[in-house]
Amino acid sequence: KTKENFWEIGEGPGGPDSEIFYDRGPAYDPDGFGERLFFEEMDNDRYIEVWNVVFSQYDCKPELPRSEYKELPQKNIDTGMGLERLVSLIQGGETNFDTDLFLPIIHATERFSKHPYEGEYKMAYRVIADHVRTVTFALADGALFANEGRGYVLRRVLRRAVRFGRKLEIEGAFMYQLVPVVYEIMKEFYPYLGDQLDMISKLIKAEEERFSMTLADGEKLLHELISKSDGMIDGASAFKLYDTYGFPFELTLEIAQEHGLTVDQEGFGKEMEQQRERARKARDNAQSMSSQSADLMNFNVESNFLGYEQNSCEAVVIGLFQDGKAVEELHNYGDVIFDHSVFYAESGGQIADSGTIENNDTKAIVDNVIKAPHKQHLHHVQLQYGVLHLKDRLTLRIDSKKRRIITANHSCTHLLQSALKQVVGNHVAQAGSFVSEEYLRFDFTHFEKVNEPQLREIEHIINQYIAAKYPVTKELMAIEEAKQSGATALFDEKYGDIVRVVTMGDVSKEFCGGTHVNNTGEIGVCKLIAEESIGSGIRRITAKTGYEAYEEFAKQEQSLKHIGASLKLNGIQQAADKVDQLIQESEQLKKELASLQNKMYVLKAKELMEEVQNVEDKQIIIARLDGADANALKDIANTIKSQKETAVVFLTSLLQDKVIFVAGAGTAAVKAGIRCGDLVKEAAQICDGKGGGRPDLAQSGAKNIAKSEDAIQFIKNKLGLAL
Repeated sequence: KTKENFWEIGEGPGGPDSEIFYDRGPAYDPDGFGERLFFEEMDNDRYIEVWNVVFSQYDCKPELPRSEYKELPQKNIDTGMGLERLVSLIQGGETNFDTDLFLPIIHATERFSKHPYEGEYKMAYRVIADHVRTVTFALADGALFANEGRGYVLRRVLRRAVRFGRKLEIEGAFMYQLVPVVYEIMKEFYPYLGDQLDMISKLIKAEEERFSMTLADGEKLLHELISKSDGMIDGASAFKLYDTYGFPFELTLEIAQEHGLTVDQEGFGKEMEQQRERARKARDNAQSMSSQSADLMNFNVESNFLGYEQNSCEAVVIGLFQDGKAVEELHNYGDVIFDHSVFYAESGGQIADSGTIENNDTKAIVDNVIKAPHKQHLHHVQLQYGVLHLKDRLTLRIDSKKRRIITANHSCTHLLQSALKQVVGNHVAQAGSFVSEEYLRFDFTHFEKVNEPQLREIEHIINQYIAAKYPVTKELMAIEEAKQSGATALFDEKYGDIVRVVTMGDVSKEFCGGTHVNNTGEIGVCKLIAEESIGSGIRRITAKTGYEAYEEFAKQEQSLKHIGASLKLNGIQQAADKVDQLIQESEQLKKELASLQNKMYVLKAKELMEEVQNVEDKQIIIARLDGADANALKDIANTIKSQKETAVVFLTSLLQDKVIFVAGAGTAAVKAGIRCGDLVKEAAQICDGKGGGRPDLAQSGAKNIAKSEDAIQFIKNKLGLAL
């Protein structure tokens, strides 16, 4: 340990540290530098750090000198020894990856690759082995692929591994086939992985296939950029490929170079830096240890929750806080902790109760409740009159109507999960939930859309459960006893030794700390509102209960009545048959219209072919067909060029305040050097637009219609027509 040893990583906890190194010997010191490698901090493989002990005592802020760092209210010692690194030293491996913790994964990957684990390909194998293990455990612990938060990080980890698979020339999805290998290595210590192998493999395979399509889209966009490039692909476009499509920047460079182009690497770097800055600003400081409230963290006085059985109680103020600081009294707003409370604190997806606290001198509105660091219920209040003091005695009352609706919605999420497992499959696992007085929302793992017949069956089963009026029991149990009883727990939830188990008849049994009805009949009725995807392998169902559900049913009935009236029906019973009839008639009319349009295009093409102008070995047709869309113009161009191999067709249309250009060329004209993509691109540029396409067919568009005649004249000159 030296005076200069200090560990920090941006804003947050940090402090002095002790670093322990292991000398691997002269075999890893080919140049014979000896201890200079260590003391001069030269890059080397001989002296390997195996242990780091950080004395976290400061709230680090990189923009300040270290002498100005503030002390943390809660200090700790953070110690980390790398297991894989120790194993590599014991087993004599070149790196952490050359051990029996990773080599089975690497050798399994070799079966899919065209390159062995050696030389320049070692890094790719190591990344894949590390990342598939990371993803496997993250999915097993409840994380899921998504477009934000931890799910986005997980998605990027998998995609990075897949990109290295491309370096090994691995074809198709392969990561999911490595999951059983990870399990074989880890099963002795993490046996729970075995119960989830199928789900994990399916989630990874679905994500690999999704990324394959994403890469294909990226390659398509890249080739479009190349076709329009004037020699360099700009940094913003390269960054879009990387950030939106997950397209490796190195691959963009490689493909661009193959086409004789360069990439604006400096511009790409600036875009990357701007993204990092946006991410830094978006971090939730409330979750950072740098924003600790010392007063709240040090407040460890016991408080009891009575809200499972009561809607009101008498309680004494034991803690007052304003903006995280302990105070003696509150005048306008702040946070209060009581010795007892009936207010549910937001947790488990259920929103907090609201209500009032009052005595003869003071009244305040409780608009939110969260859990303090030591799990007391922290009530955020807005005072209507009076002042709150420590040791004041007040009456606490929750909004009972709001609580009843929330309670019904929460109980319904349990019935929804039970029905989902029955209809969709036992692989369904909860991936999140939200329960308010307006609706309930349930997120779950599943690999495809839940179709309409399945949704109807799920809704039917839930309402059967409700009508059965199953008794709902809530009991505290030792966690092992609860698990053995078959109660469902969340994989990513941390439970104590004693858990609360909620049982609904013989159809549902879950770990849950939320509020619930006494029998399922109190829910009234359930109406499913929506089903959607919120991420790879994650679906979401939204529903309502009670009066809110009735309103949804009534709204649908009103819509049906309106449809019936529009169809001039006496009731709504025949509405479905009438709509089916109208759809069939509409489809038939579309077919007839398409047939007529095709005939019209053929006639128009014949008409235009009579206006052909011969220039050298090409037959030029230039025409303006205002009102026609791009598809119509392409149909006409295709008709002409298919009949005349030497034809060059350039069509223009003014449509809805924009100008459209379409060019087509027969096979002989293309061989003679005509490039339709260049023609439409140059015409569009004159009108401040853009576009392009294949040598034989292309289109472009622009908004400056005032210059459309200039563009047409330019094309005439380019194709050699007389002025």
